[in-house]
Amino acid sequence: MKSATASVPTRPAAGESKRISVLGATGSIGLSTLDLVGRHPDRFSIDALTAHTNVADLAKLAVQHGAARAVISDASLYDDLKAALRGTGIAVSAGPDALVEAAMGDADFVMAGIVGSAGLAPTMAAIRRGADVGLANKECLVCAGDIVMAEVARSGGHLLPVDSEHNAIFQVFDEARADSVARIVLTASGGPFRTWTRDAMASATPEAAVAHPNWSMGAKISVDSATMMNKGLEMIEAYHLFPVSPSQVDVLVHPQSVIHSMVEYIDGSTLAQLGSPDMRTPIASCLAWPERISAPSPKLDLAELGQLTFERPDESRFPALRLARHCLEAGSEAATVLNAANEIAVAAFLARRLGFLQIATVVELALETISGWSTTTLDDVFALDAEARRITADLIKTGKIAS
Repeated sequence: MKSATASVPTRPAAGESKRISVLGATGSIGLSTLDLVGRHPDRFSIDALTAHTNVADLAKLAVQHGAARAVISDASLYDDLKAALRGTGIAVSAGPDALVEAAMGDADFVMAGIVGSAGLAPTMAAIRRGADVGLANKECLVCAGDIVMAEVARSGGHLLPVDSEHNAIFQVFDEARADSVARIVLTASGGPFRTWTRDAMASATPEAAVAHPNWSMGAKISVDSATMMNKGLEMIEAYHLFPVSPSQVDVLVHPQSVIHSMVEYIDGSTLAQLGSPDMRTPIASCLAWPERISAPSPKLDLAELGQLTFERPDESRFPALRLARHCLEAGSEAATVLNAANEIAVAAFLARRLGFLQIATVVELALETISGWSTTTLDDVFALDAEARRITADLIKTGKIAS
């Protein structure tokens, strides 16, 4: 990853407890993070936990883990959260500004697990104060990668990738000798439609799309896996996280999801990180970095697996990869449109207002429609994101999207 040279906040000495804040505590990443925290009470304590609307689970987790504060981003639910935590001594706040305040708190490590563009502002707040940030939010780098990485370098914190693919690269990338890297290879399971024809995918249902063969994920991320848009977004993230050019980022389909990614060096060596498909492994890597902690993830038995297989991605059946490659070359503004349009299109598919193959079609139309923007600040990014969402929603509303 790009090096940070500014001074950093004082971090816990060996043997001291590390203070953790979890943005998006009730989601899959948040719950996995808290599972690990609970298994190592001598190493971690909780500063802040946040959620969007899930008051009951947020209150339960805050009490269970002894959080100093709990934040609900939907301001209308403040009274509900206050009532749920009455008498616990846990500070309560609500609203988007409260999310940012939580990210700017006293935690040594902030898990950025809020899905979507809503996670951008609090994640940036944590980065700006020099905290170590576990990044599980794709939108931060896809929409504002140049801005985010410049802030990481200025603040002196560390951006630790939580996605299994980027975490795998992080573990085997020789940062001190980046010029010896030939390329990085992101592996992809291929999703539930890996062997489907385009004709079959045309009638795919939301239920089929969210049935991921290897990972347990939320509906939106599962659909992104089915279209392979998730891998396209990860290509853009990888470009920002690691000192490589767009041409040095590749994708390889690996259905078993055992090799999470690889780094190929100029001498012909290829280093890979292997593990069972359990997000607690990369989360543990980030939580304890630069050390390691035990995690309950199933250990690999390669003899039992027998074989690992690979295939090249088919961009004719999965055009999202082609669109992402275009945006990787075109720059951050195109990537912002790609992400926003995809979110709107996936939501329409899950609501049965759009066919599966039409997701990529809508995104491509949005990319063709929107141009002439320049994003140098977060406000610029938010404005372009909003415009892309508006235009994409209008494209879908017309009902004239071909597959």
